[in-house]
Amino acid sequence: MPAPTLITRKPESVPDRLPGGYIPTEPVFYYFAYGSCMCPVDLKRSLGENTHRYVIGPATLKHYRLGFHYYSAKRQCGALDILPDPAREVQGVLYRLPWRLSDRLDQREGVAHGDYRQESVVVGCGEQRYVGVRTYSVVHKTPVEIPPNDWYFKVVLQGAITCKLPEQYCWQLFDHMRSLQRACA
Repeated sequence: MPAPTLITRKPESVPDRLPGGYIPTEPVFYYFAYGSCMCPVDLKRSLGENTHRYVIGPATLKHYRLGFHYYSAKRQCGALDILPDPAREVQGVLYRLPWRLSDRLDQREGVAHGDYRQESVVVGCGEQRYVGVRTYSVVHKTPVEIPPNDWYFKVVLQGAITCKLPEQYCWQLFDHMRSLQRACA
């Protein structure tokens, strides 16, 4: 499988109706969130507007796995990352965001500071396949996983539940985060 590449093009605006009846009228891009950004309330805090209306739904990124291979100084804990793994998949949330929020999302992810970088991936959502979807991965991964703090743990799980990720996946996410916390207690 070829390595993901940076997103370099500005997507076109194609008006489709999103859940809740919202019809975009400006250029948009697709974004796959797998960590705290799965929670539309937390994403709103960074982007400055309600993001619930931009949620398309639960999505799957094949050939990757989750890991806490990043220390977030801002949150003072481990934060999620995606790592290539041909036998695994990551569940997350697919958003269709207005292009004008692109810079704010990059800022949230620390792109200018070299924390995360944009990657272009293919995700499945419902019966559709989305190509050229933006996600983020850690630039300098830690060799071992770093546990999340309670706040991050709750926001990630809240996003997974709010956006209706599969129940079994939510439990796997819960167990993984809890085991990391217990190992460091």
